[in-house]
Amino acid sequence: GRLVSLSPPGTQTTQVLLKPPWTPAVQWDQVTLTCQGSGTPGATSWYKDGRRWGPKGADQILVTESGTYKCHRPGTGLSPPVHVLNDWLVLQVPARALLEGDTVTLHCRG
Repeated sequence: GRLVSLSPPGTQTTQVLLKPPWTPAVQWDQVTLTCQGSGTPGATSWYKDGRRWGPKGADQILVTESGTYKCHRPGTGLSPPVHVLNDWLVLQVPARALLEGDTVTLHCRG
């Protein structure tokens, strides 16, 4: 699935936090990605479409290109993928775990 599951900070997994917190992200929102996890801070590696990407060690990056992003932290490993789209029309949901029965606001963006 494309949902970004966001565990509480301090859990034993590596997660990418999206700002603004909508998924899939859209390039024109000036999206900031923050890598979180109990692994080593300041030792984050970023990947875009499977290749090393961006400044080494930065816990936060500003996205300027569409693609699929992941981050890696020593100790907690690789995060689930985050998709940043540059399509004409994108339907967004909140970037958190969504449960059946939740009231959800959808964003239709174009």
